[in-house]
Amino acid sequence: MKKVIAFFIFTGIITVSHAQYQFGIFAGPQISSAKYTITGIKQPTSNKYGFQAGVGFKIPFENHLYFSPAAFYSLKGYKVKFNQRAFPPDLKAIDNDVTLHTFELAFLLQYDFSMQANHFFLKLGPSLDFQLSGREKFNLENGNKVSRKMVFQYTDYGRYAANMLLHLGYETSNGLIISAQYSHGLASINNADGGPGIRHRVYGISIGKYIGKKKIVLDTSIKE
Repeated sequence: MKKVIAFFIFTGIITVSHAQYQFGIFAGPQISSAKYTITGIKQPTSNKYGFQAGVGFKIPFENHLYFSPAAFYSLKGYKVKFNQRAFPPDLKAIDNDVTLHTFELAFLLQYDFSMQANHFFLKLGPSLDFQLSGREKFNLENGNKVSRKMVFQYTDYGRYAANMLLHLGYETSNGLIISAQYSHGLASINNADGGPGIRHRVYGISIGKYIGKKKIVLDTSIKE
Protein backbone atom coordinates (compact mmCIF):
# COMPACT_ATOMS: atom_id res chain seq x y z
CA MET A 1 0.00 0.00 0.00
CA LYS A 2 2.84 2.42 0.86
CA LYS A 3 4.42 1.88 -2.58
CA VAL A 4 1.08 2.58 -4.29
CA ILE A 5 0.62 5.78 -2.26
CA ALA A 6 4.14 6.95 -3.09
CA PHE A 7 3.59 6.26 -6.81
CA PHE A 8 0.38 8.29 -7.00
CA ILE A 9 1.85 11.21 -5.05
CA PHE A 10 5.00 11.25 -7.21
CA THR A 11 2.94 11.10 -10.42
CA GLY A 12 0.75 13.98 -9.24
CA ILE A 13 3.74 16.17 -8.36
CA ILE A 14 5.43 15.56 -11.71
CA THR A 15 2.22 16.28 -13.64
CA VAL A 16 1.45 19.52 -11.80
CA SER A 17 5.03 20.78 -12.02
CA HIS A 18 5.03 20.63 -15.84
CA ALA A 19 1.64 22.10 -16.67
CA GLN A 20 -0.58 25.14 -16.59
CA TYR A 21 -3.24 24.52 -13.99
CA GLN A 22 -6.19 25.90 -12.07
CA PHE A 23 -6.35 25.66 -8.29
CA GLY A 24 -9.63 25.48 -6.40
CA ILE A 25 -11.26 24.93 -3.03
CA PHE A 26 -14.51 23.09 -2.28
CA ALA A 27 -16.78 21.94 0.55
CA GLY A 28 -20.19 20.43 1.07
CA PRO A 29 -22.47 18.03 2.98
CA GLN A 30 -22.62 14.28 2.45
CA ILE A 31 -24.44 11.12 3.51
CA SER A 32 -22.33 8.06 4.29
CA SER A 33 -22.86 4.42 5.10
CA ALA A 34 -21.04 1.16 4.39
CA LYS A 35 -21.38 -2.16 2.65
CA TYR A 36 -21.03 -4.32 5.76
CA THR A 37 -20.71 -8.10 5.44
CA ILE A 38 -19.97 -10.89 7.90
CA THR A 39 -18.83 -14.19 6.33
CA GLY A 40 -20.19 -12.83 3.05
CA ILE A 41 -23.65 -12.07 4.46
CA LYS A 42 -24.76 -8.44 4.16
CA GLN A 43 -25.78 -6.72 7.41
CA PRO A 44 -28.51 -4.04 7.61
CA THR A 45 -27.01 -0.53 7.68
CA SER A 46 -28.29 3.03 7.87
CA ASN A 47 -26.85 6.43 7.00
CA LYS A 48 -24.96 9.10 8.88
CA TYR A 49 -24.50 12.77 7.96
CA GLY A 50 -21.13 14.42 7.49
CA PHE A 51 -19.23 16.76 5.22
CA GLN A 52 -16.10 17.08 3.13
CA ALA A 53 -13.78 20.01 2.36
CA GLY A 54 -10.55 20.30 0.47
CA VAL A 55 -8.53 21.57 -2.46
CA GLY A 56 -8.13 20.43 -6.05
CA PHE A 57 -6.42 21.11 -9.36
CA LYS A 58 -7.48 21.14 -12.99
CA ILE A 59 -4.59 20.39 -15.34
CA PRO A 60 -4.98 20.22 -19.17
CA PHE A 61 -4.30 16.77 -20.53
CA GLU A 62 -5.81 16.42 -24.00
CA ASN A 63 -8.67 18.36 -25.65
CA HIS A 64 -11.68 17.99 -23.30
CA LEU A 65 -9.71 15.81 -20.87
CA TYR A 66 -8.00 17.07 -17.69
CA PHE A 67 -6.11 15.60 -14.75
CA SER A 68 -7.95 16.68 -11.61
CA PRO A 69 -6.23 15.53 -8.38
CA ALA A 70 -7.69 16.54 -5.02
CA ALA A 71 -6.90 16.32 -1.31
CA PHE A 72 -9.70 16.61 1.21
CA TYR A 73 -11.02 15.90 4.69
CA SER A 74 -14.13 13.69 4.86
CA LEU A 75 -16.34 13.00 7.88
CA LYS A 76 -17.82 9.53 7.32
CA GLY A 77 -19.55 6.81 9.26
CA TYR A 78 -22.21 4.14 9.34
CA LYS A 79 -24.77 2.44 11.56
CA VAL A 80 -25.11 -1.34 11.41
CA LYS A 81 -27.25 -3.97 13.15
CA PHE A 82 -25.76 -7.45 13.43
CA ASN A 83 -27.50 -10.73 12.70
CA GLN A 84 -24.19 -12.55 13.19
CA ARG A 85 -21.27 -12.21 15.59
CA ALA A 86 -18.29 -10.16 14.48
CA PHE A 87 -15.01 -8.72 15.73
CA PRO A 88 -14.43 -5.86 15.52
CA PRO A 89 -16.23 -4.35 17.37
CA ASP A 90 -17.05 -7.20 19.79
CA LEU A 91 -18.30 -10.78 19.51
CA LYS A 92 -21.17 -9.88 21.87
CA ALA A 93 -22.15 -6.65 20.08
CA ILE A 94 -25.60 -6.43 18.49
CA ASP A 95 -25.02 -3.15 16.60
CA ASN A 96 -22.46 -0.39 15.99
CA ASP A 97 -22.60 3.35 15.37
CA VAL A 98 -19.32 4.56 13.86
CA THR A 99 -17.98 8.06 13.15
CA LEU A 100 -14.73 8.37 11.18
CA HIS A 101 -12.44 11.30 10.44
CA THR A 102 -10.66 10.56 7.17
CA PHE A 103 -8.29 12.20 4.71
CA GLU A 104 -8.38 11.32 1.01
CA LEU A 105 -6.05 11.76 -1.93
CA ALA A 106 -7.99 11.49 -5.19
CA PHE A 107 -6.48 10.99 -8.65
CA LEU A 108 -9.28 11.88 -11.04
CA LEU A 109 -9.68 12.45 -14.76
CA GLN A 110 -12.12 15.19 -15.72
CA TYR A 111 -14.00 15.33 -19.00
CA ASP A 112 -15.60 18.67 -19.99
CA PHE A 113 -18.65 18.21 -22.20
CA SER A 114 -18.03 21.60 -23.84
CA MET A 115 -15.18 24.02 -24.43
CA GLN A 116 -17.50 26.91 -23.51
CA ALA A 117 -16.80 28.79 -20.26
CA ASN A 118 -20.06 27.45 -18.78
CA HIS A 119 -20.16 23.68 -19.12
CA PHE A 120 -20.98 20.34 -17.51
CA PHE A 121 -18.21 17.93 -16.55
CA LEU A 122 -17.65 14.35 -15.40
CA LYS A 123 -14.87 13.17 -13.08
CA LEU A 124 -13.83 9.59 -12.43
CA GLY A 125 -10.93 7.93 -10.67
CA PRO A 126 -9.50 6.25 -7.56
CA SER A 127 -8.74 7.69 -4.15
CA LEU A 128 -6.59 6.59 -1.24
CA ASP A 129 -8.43 6.86 2.07
CA PHE A 130 -6.60 7.40 5.39
CA GLN A 131 -8.60 6.72 8.56
CA LEU A 132 -7.27 9.40 10.93
CA SER A 133 -9.41 8.63 13.97
CA GLY A 134 -12.82 7.27 14.86
CA ARG A 135 -15.33 6.52 17.58
CA GLU A 136 -17.76 3.63 17.89
CA LYS A 137 -20.81 3.16 20.09
CA PHE A 138 -22.45 -0.25 20.40
CA ASN A 139 -24.81 -2.28 22.57
CA LEU A 140 -23.94 -5.72 23.97
CA GLU A 141 -26.21 -8.73 24.27
CA ASN A 142 -26.42 -8.21 28.07
CA GLY A 143 -27.74 -4.66 27.62
CA ASN A 144 -24.49 -2.83 28.42
CA LYS A 145 -23.48 0.10 26.23
CA VAL A 146 -19.94 0.79 25.00
CA SER A 147 -18.54 4.06 23.67
CA ARG A 148 -14.84 4.12 22.79
CA LYS A 149 -12.18 5.26 20.38
CA MET A 150 -11.60 2.92 17.45
CA VAL A 151 -8.37 0.91 17.54
CA PHE A 152 -6.30 0.89 14.35
CA GLN A 153 -3.87 -2.02 14.15
CA TYR A 154 -3.24 -5.29 12.30
CA THR A 155 -5.77 -7.22 14.42
CA ASP A 156 -8.48 -4.55 14.47
CA TYR A 157 -9.47 -1.70 12.13
CA GLY A 158 -7.19 -0.64 9.28
CA ARG A 159 -5.81 2.82 8.62
CA TYR A 160 -5.95 2.62 4.83
CA ALA A 161 -8.63 1.99 2.24
CA ALA A 162 -9.29 2.69 -1.44
CA ASN A 163 -12.32 4.06 -3.22
CA MET A 164 -13.60 4.82 -6.70
CA LEU A 165 -15.04 8.33 -7.09
CA LEU A 166 -17.60 9.66 -9.55
CA HIS A 167 -18.45 13.37 -9.86
CA LEU A 168 -21.01 15.07 -12.12
CA GLY A 169 -20.98 18.84 -12.05
CA TYR A 170 -21.10 22.24 -13.67
CA GLU A 171 -18.48 24.97 -14.01
CA THR A 172 -19.23 28.64 -14.70
CA SER A 173 -17.23 31.38 -16.41
CA ASN A 174 -16.37 32.98 -13.05
CA GLY A 175 -14.85 29.76 -11.70
CA LEU A 176 -17.79 28.52 -9.62
CA ILE A 177 -18.02 24.71 -9.36
CA ILE A 178 -21.14 22.77 -8.33
CA SER A 179 -21.05 18.98 -8.27
CA ALA A 180 -22.69 15.82 -6.98
CA GLN A 181 -20.44 12.89 -6.12
CA TYR A 182 -20.48 9.24 -5.18
CA SER A 183 -17.69 7.30 -3.45
CA HIS A 184 -17.64 3.51 -3.77
CA GLY A 185 -15.36 1.77 -1.28
CA LEU A 186 -13.17 -0.91 -2.86
CA ALA A 187 -11.18 -2.04 0.18
CA SER A 188 -12.38 -2.97 3.66
CA ILE A 189 -11.31 -0.91 6.66
CA ASN A 190 -11.21 -4.09 8.80
CA ASN A 191 -7.85 -5.80 9.39
CA ALA A 192 -8.92 -8.60 11.75
CA ASP A 193 -8.72 -12.11 10.31
CA GLY A 194 -12.20 -13.52 9.80
CA GLY A 195 -13.71 -10.14 10.65
CA PRO A 196 -16.35 -8.18 8.74
CA GLY A 197 -15.95 -6.53 5.37
CA ILE A 198 -16.54 -2.79 5.76
CA ARG A 199 -16.50 -0.70 2.58
CA HIS A 200 -17.44 2.99 2.49
CA ARG A 201 -20.46 4.26 0.54
CA VAL A 202 -20.75 8.06 0.33
CA TYR A 203 -23.10 10.45 -1.51
CA GLY A 204 -22.52 14.19 -1.42
CA ILE A 205 -22.73 17.58 -3.05
CA SER A 206 -20.12 20.32 -3.04
CA ILE A 207 -19.67 23.94 -4.03
CA GLY A 208 -16.23 25.19 -4.98
CA LYS A 209 -14.32 27.99 -6.62
CA TYR A 210 -11.25 28.17 -8.83
CA ILE A 211 -8.92 30.76 -7.35
CA GLY A 212 -6.71 31.27 -10.37
CA LYS A 213 -4.63 29.86 -13.17
CA LYS A 214 -0.95 29.39 -12.47
CA LYS A 215 2.25 27.89 -13.81
CA ILE A 216 4.75 26.12 -11.57
CA VAL A 217 8.39 26.84 -12.42
CA LEU A 218 10.95 24.51 -10.90
CA ASP A 219 14.26 26.12 -9.97
CA THR A 220 16.89 23.49 -10.81
CA SER A 221 19.90 25.81 -10.63
CA ILE A 222 22.74 24.99 -8.23
CA LYS A 223 22.85 27.31 -5.24
CA GLU A 224 26.29 28.46 -4.10
